[in-house]
Amino acid sequence: MKALFFQKHGDLDVIQYGDVADPKPAVGEVLLRVRACAINHLDIWVRRGWPGLKLEMPHWCGADVAGEVVEPGQGVSGWEKGDRVVVDPGISTAEDEFTGRGEDSLSPGYSILGEHVRGGAAEYLAVPAANVHPMPDSWDFPNAAAPLLVSLAAWRMLIHRARLRAGESVLVVGAGGGVNSMAIQIAKLAGATVYVICGSKDKGDKALALGADVVIDRSREDWGKRIYSLTGKRGVDVVVDNVGKATIMTSMRAVARGGRIVIIGNTSGPDAEIDIRYIFGKQISLIGSTMGSHQDFRDVTGLLWAGKLKPIIDRVLPMSQGVESYRMMEQGEQFGKIVLVP
Repeated sequence: MKALFFQKHGDLDVIQYGDVADPKPAVGEVLLRVRACAINHLDIWVRRGWPGLKLEMPHWCGADVAGEVVEPGQGVSGWEKGDRVVVDPGISTAEDEFTGRGEDSLSPGYSILGEHVRGGAAEYLAVPAANVHPMPDSWDFPNAAAPLLVSLAAWRMLIHRARLRAGESVLVVGAGGGVNSMAIQIAKLAGATVYVICGSKDKGDKALALGADVVIDRSREDWGKRIYSLTGKRGVDVVVDNVGKATIMTSMRAVARGGRIVIIGNTSGPDAEIDIRYIFGKQISLIGSTMGSHQDFRDVTGLLWAGKLKPIIDRVLPMSQGVESYRMMEQGEQFGKIVLVP
């Protein structure tokens, strides 16, 4: 089969599009034909690698998958060839204590499709049957694939980790990425006032269309001071910051006393200097978040299928153009998700 893979960690030039071995479903797995796979910043970090990450090479990423059942593996029932499905990208072991408590992503054995195991950037994929879920007949494959990982991550970080409540205010640092475009929608659905930092008028207009109440163009003004002014010198209750090094100090200045900053990524780099006086002086909570539970996945896809949240797609491209797709994402040229079709 064809896949978008790499044989070693590195920059864009290590990515290849070519032939790899076909997967075979193990006991308890389902073999799927991938019809659409969205890409994420996670794919970039995995491809670059980090100390302690050990992958079977060649490796291919891809956490967001929609497709059709080809063959149920041994011990699997309830699925037939041709069934239209999406994949929960969080894989956990049933015997883990955290799974039993509904905190799957805290499990030491938890893995992410495309990060720790080969993902969906290929023509076929074998995954545990427990991770396969039906998708509505009214949805096409790119729209079904696009929001999966980002809606799961945004739901957990805002609803469960930050414990967002109706009437609070949320600042989303950045408008173009998949997690942020979904965070805007979930925050509005929860009844919050939503401020968004953007890098251009075009992205600001798109954020407003998603439900943002106020957008601030960081290229034209100091967004930390602007938030301070807009909130009557109070600050916001919750900041969503997945940029990291370049923004964390401004986020700490923009959050209210007793507020929460939820951190779900580090697109500008992981090594940030912070003034810890802000943490104890303002009694700020810095909250880490990643992925979500299997129940979170069912909850948030239910909201998607019901039309209460909507996928944001920048473009759909052939998987053979995967290198260019990653280049666009690294340059921040997209708003929403880039979806690849085998």
